[in-house]
Amino acid sequence: MDNLQGYLLVVEDIPDILNLLDTTLKFKGYRVVTARDGQEALDIIQKEHPALIITDILMPKVDGFNLVHQLRINTETRKIPVIFLSATYVAPEDKSFAVDIGVTHFIEKPVNLEEFLPLVANLLEQGVPAIQEPLTDPDFYNGYRRRLEAKLNQKMKQITRDQGLLDTLSEEEKPAFLTSLQQAISQRDEIQHLLDRINETMERRRKAG
Repeated sequence: MDNLQGYLLVVEDIPDILNLLDTTLKFKGYRVVTARDGQEALDIIQKEHPALIITDILMPKVDGFNLVHQLRINTETRKIPVIFLSATYVAPEDKSFAVDIGVTHFIEKPVNLEEFLPLVANLLEQGVPAIQEPLTDPDFYNGYRRRLEAKLNQKMKQITRDQGLLDTLSEEEKPAFLTSLQQAISQRDEIQHLLDRINETMERRRKAG
């Protein structure tokens, strides 16, 4: 495998998953660069365009949805293929919105490497994919807010349910359950933060005209 086709950019905020993808892809001979959130990814892309981006959706600062929209509205980065990875945004509406904003392929976590690696090879061999016109900012932000609101509601219900189950568990079961609950709370807070930022952006745009 030569590096003439450029590097692969892996964007993931969970260290174990990031390390797995980084190690696996490098073992296959790819040049790999990693980022832990969408903003870091955009900074890297500005310096050198990747041949392919593999990114999580739920991340701090700039998440996967916003990252892809920023790529698609820029004519210089519009044609870079993007694979979405997600364990959180897996509803049909999430996948439909991903297609609408220009995601090339969607994979649910946990990643099946036997399917993932051939997909990466195929996308690199196919060259530049056909790219649709990017969503306008109003269409993107409206759809983005709906996805965030739906996911926030889902996380709130999950946390309430899990907190109610906590007292029914044995002491041996509680540590693993508490770890999962804390992860859900962290994701809820992350989604709420993104939603607040989107609402602020939409309000500024409304006032501006």
